Amino acid sequence: MTAQSLGVWAAHFGDARSPFLSARRVSELLGVTQSELARLVGVARNTLTARSGTRKVDQALSPVVSILAMASEMAGDENRAVIWFKHQPIPGWAGKTAYDLVGEGKANKVLAYLEAVRSGVYA
Repeated sequence: MTAQSLGVWAAHFGDARSPFLSARRVSELLGVTQSELARLVGVARNTLTARSGTRKVDQALSPVVSILAMASEMAGDENRAVIWFKHQPIPGWAGKTAYDLVGEGKANKVLAYLEAVRSGVYA
């Protein structure tokens, strides 16, 4: 999955010189270090910066970028989406945030929750 395939909201997470997502841009938006981002998405810190790992990094970052893009669209603001992602507990997950769930490899559960909210299930 490339930055272009994630849509308009997510396109700015790409690198102008590459069709892949930029770990640097994602870490800056989230306000985390590259090491923290690597831990969050389950890749080695060096993989985030290695050219040979761009496809692996792109695949690891795609769920996070999809969540942020959907949350930005719903909140109307990228900064609100980041605050929600890092600090707002998701109902039914024992006080865990989207950040926590992504770190546990449950990004698909966060995306399903956002889809349900967008559809009006939890509204």
